[in-house]
Amino acid sequence: MTTSDRAADPLQRRGYRITRERLIDGSHLAELRANAPPGHQIRSDEEIDACLRRALDKRPPGDVWVFGYGSLMWNPAFNFAEQKVAVVHGWHRRFCLWMRTGRGSPDNPGLMLALDRGGCCRGLAFRLAPEEVGQELLLLWRREMLSGSYDARWLTALTSDGPVTAVTFVVNRRHSRYAGALPVDQVARHIATARGPLGSCAEYLHETVDHLQALGFHDESLDRIVKRVPQRADRPAPAVVRTALAPAGS
Repeated sequence: MTTSDRAADPLQRRGYRITRERLIDGSHLAELRANAPPGHQIRSDEEIDACLRRALDKRPPGDVWVFGYGSLMWNPAFNFAEQKVAVVHGWHRRFCLWMRTGRGSPDNPGLMLALDRGGCCRGLAFRLAPEEVGQELLLLWRREMLSGSYDARWLTALTSDGPVTAVTFVVNRRHSRYAGALPVDQVARHIATARGPLGSCAEYLHETVDHLQALGFHDESLDRIVKRVPQRADRPAPAVVRTALAPAGS
């Protein structure tokens, strides 16, 4: 791909954002596949569909909820009927997946969040309307289950109104992108400097921390990283947090 080709690439434009429309029409997947670095395999549509069917085969009875702990909190890009603050036990939020595309590059990889074993994690649980379960989960799979770096798990999420069963995305420790428990200074260095077509890792970090704070939560591990990563002067105003907590499509 030439320099002019890259300049015309939608993924390279400032302000590119994963949207429901791009997930529905397949353009997000097509652009990722066209710009994937060497060795970065992205599943075919058929593989994504098969992966979703396997998860649905394990679906417990009752309502379907989705547990979000990172960008799904502030940019869900799927329709939902209800949301609740929730906590899951046995898993914690960690920057433990290398990003060589999206918010990083092969030469300067970033890090993204996943759920790793141990501890607990606070986030948001989204209930899907029964008639929209298949459609909305497919959008999620087109966004999150592209390379095998995540495993989909049905977990118990505790809310103020009682427990719900939610699907979420935990790290696949067998995957080549799994970074493990890195020293906080190393994590901060990658997050502070890594940037890709979807923006910077620093933006991803600060958006997540902002939304947790809006919910009244503090993640000590993220707070330690934030202290080492300079904040951008042109970050969105706090009003973005409030609108992001409304149902998609509302």
